[in-house]
Amino acid sequence: MFNKILVANRGEIALRIMRACRELGIEVVAVYSEADRDSLHVAYADEAYCIGPPPPRESYLNIERIVDVAEKCGAEAIHPGYGFLAENPAFARACREAGLEFIGPTPESMELMENKVATKRLVARAGVPVIPGPLEPVKDADEAVEVAEGLGYPVLLKAALGGGGRGLRIAWSSDEVRHLFESASREAETAFGSSEIYVEKYVRRPRHIEVQLLADKHGHVIHLGERECSIQRRYQKVLEEAPSPVVDEETRELIGRWAIRAARAVGYVNAGTVEFIRDRDGNFYFMEINKRIQVEHLVTEMVTGVDIVKAQIRIAAGEELWLGQEDVVLRGHAINCRICAEDPYNEFAPCPGTVEEFRLPGGPGVRIDTALYPGYTIPIYYDSLIAKLATWGSDRREAIARMRNALDELVITGVKTTIPLHKAIMLDGDFIAGRLHTEFLDEKLPGLLKVAREVEGELELVAAIASIIASRRLGRKPISLPRRRPQPTRSAWRLMALAGVGPGGWGFWPIGTTT
Repeated sequence: MFNKILVANRGEIALRIMRACRELGIEVVAVYSEADRDSLHVAYADEAYCIGPPPPRESYLNIERIVDVAEKCGAEAIHPGYGFLAENPAFARACREAGLEFIGPTPESMELMENKVATKRLVARAGVPVIPGPLEPVKDADEAVEVAEGLGYPVLLKAALGGGGRGLRIAWSSDEVRHLFESASREAETAFGSSEIYVEKYVRRPRHIEVQLLADKHGHVIHLGERECSIQRRYQKVLEEAPSPVVDEETRELIGRWAIRAARAVGYVNAGTVEFIRDRDGNFYFMEINKRIQVEHLVTEMVTGVDIVKAQIRIAAGEELWLGQEDVVLRGHAINCRICAEDPYNEFAPCPGTVEEFRLPGGPGVRIDTALYPGYTIPIYYDSLIAKLATWGSDRREAIARMRNALDELVITGVKTTIPLHKAIMLDGDFIAGRLHTEFLDEKLPGLLKVAREVEGELELVAAIASIIASRRLGRKPISLPRRRPQPTRSAWRLMALAGVGPGGWGFWPIGTTT
């Protein structure tokens, strides 16, 4: 086992990795930009080194500087977390050349998987179903039209390299293919250094379901079940859960077997995720392999009891897998909400700033991964994700109920967040029934935001009522009630109970009564 690991990341994922290291008795080294000098991961680490100015290219993406710090401080391995350099084969190769263990896949397999067409070709040969379409990039717009006509519209134009929605276009006609091909090529060239585009059938309103893998250096590969990641916005996940509401044991065994085949086809080692889409007829198709720890890994940990980050470290240290497939048992249900410093009422504009009040939820089955604290200033330079709130229940119904309570209890003031949107999703009938697809938010967002405003109005009203009651008892001046009082709903009474207002609390006044 390693004695010292450098964590080449920041925020909540850096803390998550450092905690796993501490449990394994490993010293941890933090790196940070000048903007993160007061971050929790810096204070938590055994050692911390500034690696440059706030812009990522001058700090968290500076391979030479990070490797130099690791060598000088005596670290034996580097954990990249997710984002930044986590899926960069040049970084993995630089670690190897410096005699450092990269906690992730090999640079060779990463380079292979960078090309989605090549990966698709390999997994198809391994017997894994792939989305209909040729297994080679198209040469030009004319060939793209020819392929699209053969597949039938709509089709997807996708960058052969990269991801995250860049170089991705949906075309509904030959005219759109010609028009969008050039813009997709330019965007792919800018983002990934390659203008290659391939064409595949566009599956409408699919479910996004992914399988978590662990693969050691000795040829053993197992899966830890699946996660449902269908609630997305602009190809970015918003909420995840495990297991999927539509995957039974037989299907889980099938897609798990396909995921293992895909991993073996590319020589995958360490923790990884094979992503599938499921069409409305229940057919699954391979999309890609994610070469890192996932943001949503905690829901898999909650239903399997497997610490995936510690597993990454143990695999990188050369241990054989200590679990067989028969040892993996899914218990209960878990849901993860990505809390971002964004304004959902203003096109999800980023909202950096200083956190004023910060109160964590509690109770059975509640987990929150975050690096926030009161007085912390969220920088403008990095991703807007500030917390991951997850709940576990004996079944999906209980996990949803606990998430509603946890979201009600979670308080973050000073910056706008996506908490209201998550509250609205938890109340949505289609979500509760498990009727999910990747266009869920596109279709429902206006209605969800309306519900979110109503819920937030109730919260303001309850806070004002509680303030008045407290002021009468403590002799303080109460805050003003909102001018527009929302109509009472059951959630309002529940929130009043949380605030200590109601039977057994300070007192009870129906909404609308002069107090």
